[in-house]
Amino acid sequence: MSLPASEALRLESLIVPTPGGIASRILGKAPGGNITLFAFDAGQGLTEHSSPYDALVLVLEGRFVLTIGGTPITASTGELVNMPATVPHAVDAVEPSRMLLMMLK
Repeated sequence: MSLPASEALRLESLIVPTPGGIASRILGKAPGGNITLFAFDAGQGLTEHSSPYDALVLVLEGRFVLTIGGTPITASTGELVNMPATVPHAVDAVEPSRMLLMMLK
């Protein structure tokens, strides 16, 4: 793990948004998957791709359009979206936004 043990940490303090870009920080990595914190500026995104892992996206702040298998899904603060393994998906930030991506084998 890249985080200190036995300490309460505020997610906002673990990543610095990049104006006009995307910032990411791997919080934990194991053979069964990983957990990554992302900060997107408005209009930024990840192009369509697929992963061999199931993934959960927890929107921490803002609003995203997640396109999963060609279907756009809007997700806002506090919402969780399941992205199945091998299904093509893309991420677009509608406004400055943060999300926690949990990839599970």
